[in-house]
Amino acid sequence: MPIEINATHDPARTSWVESANAPETDFPIQNLPFGLFRHGGAVRGGVALGEHIIDVPRLHAAALLDGDAAEAARAMEGPSLAPLLGASPASVSALRARFSDLFRAGGPGDQGQLQAMLVPQADAELLMPLKPTAFTDFCTSYDHIARMGQRTPPLAALSLPVAYNGRASSVRASGTPVARPSGQFETPPGSGTVKFAPEPMLDFELEFGVWLRGGNPLGQPVSVAQAEALMFGCCLVNDWSARGIQFFESILGPHLGKSFLTTISPWIVTMEALAPFRIEARERTAEEPAVPAYLMDAEDRKRGGINIELTADLANSAGSSQRIVRSNLAELFWTLAQMVAHQASNGAPLEAGDLIATGTVSGAAQDARACLAEIVLRGGETISLPDGSTRSWLEDGDTLSLSGRAVADGYVSIGFGPCSGTIHPTGASA
Repeated sequence: MPIEINATHDPARTSWVESANAPETDFPIQNLPFGLFRHGGAVRGGVALGEHIIDVPRLHAAALLDGDAAEAARAMEGPSLAPLLGASPASVSALRARFSDLFRAGGPGDQGQLQAMLVPQADAELLMPLKPTAFTDFCTSYDHIARMGQRTPPLAALSLPVAYNGRASSVRASGTPVARPSGQFETPPGSGTVKFAPEPMLDFELEFGVWLRGGNPLGQPVSVAQAEALMFGCCLVNDWSARGIQFFESILGPHLGKSFLTTISPWIVTMEALAPFRIEARERTAEEPAVPAYLMDAEDRKRGGINIELTADLANSAGSSQRIVRSNLAELFWTLAQMVAHQASNGAPLEAGDLIATGTVSGAAQDARACLAEIVLRGGETISLPDGSTRSWLEDGDTLSLSGRAVADGYVSIGFGPCSGTIHPTGASA
């Protein structure tokens, strides 16, 4: 069952950390996402608040945390947040509640003492929160599948959330350079001529991800309700795609066209923080197959969706920038919990630290085409930037940035932080 609303979601709550009250901030006091950062040479866990990071180990060392909150804080001493994902849900919730209390305006926190435990984000290096134990990338957008196939999605895509097991070792945090990969592809398409060369059709995919806090034994599936309980928190995902390599090699499925890099936002926004933004799952039309029994859950149909506005911005090396995608997570054909449950439906074991991605989050609108393949390859269009330059595919020096905002009437919107990468020539080191 999704987490219920509590005092940490109170829209009237503000923080004495002024930057956390700015309307445009991703990190108001209602968010409090977890991350890993380096400052002064040390790597440790932190919580984002406005333009600052709460240094959790320092707070714990000052004896400001006890009980369940202290249990979760001990899991954030670095150099990975993997122990935090394995901590009890009660302890993680207690830690988040304690931060909300200490840093709220009019709260019990000693501002002079706590101010010394804030690190400006601008002075810190944001790191991968943990190395994924496994990475699965789904394909759960009806509109993406329909556009790429130029037809009604196949029966399988309407009957189950399609996915492939990706390369966990190439998942990296925002800001990691995107080295253009080389590989085999047919050029020009349909010519029968194959060469090994730098990828000519480099693309992005605007996606969303969920980190798991636990798993299941080998051979034991999980229900949708159990899958909901396994979800720790979420991040933005850009599954960079080498389309020439991908299209040529895809006999068994994606391989080298996808495995060279996947970029994620470094902060984990907890499922608790996302509670106010839960909405109904996408309805099925009379022409679409009904939800299969093993993926049907009444609570998931009622609150399995999340209202998150997603955008992508493209900038060239001269700094000319254009927003090229506006989409919403709510448009996906399947919910996050259904993806997790399907991953384990054959008895495959899930583990704490697994990262599950949604695949391209495209919607029905033209500006909700969430990758260049939909815009350029199937749409026959080009991207125009304000300085007059155009793009069919990503060029060296381009920067692609994803953003996300969870929104709901009556609540303070929250974000996910940066998820960007700059394209570097073939052979550049990441």
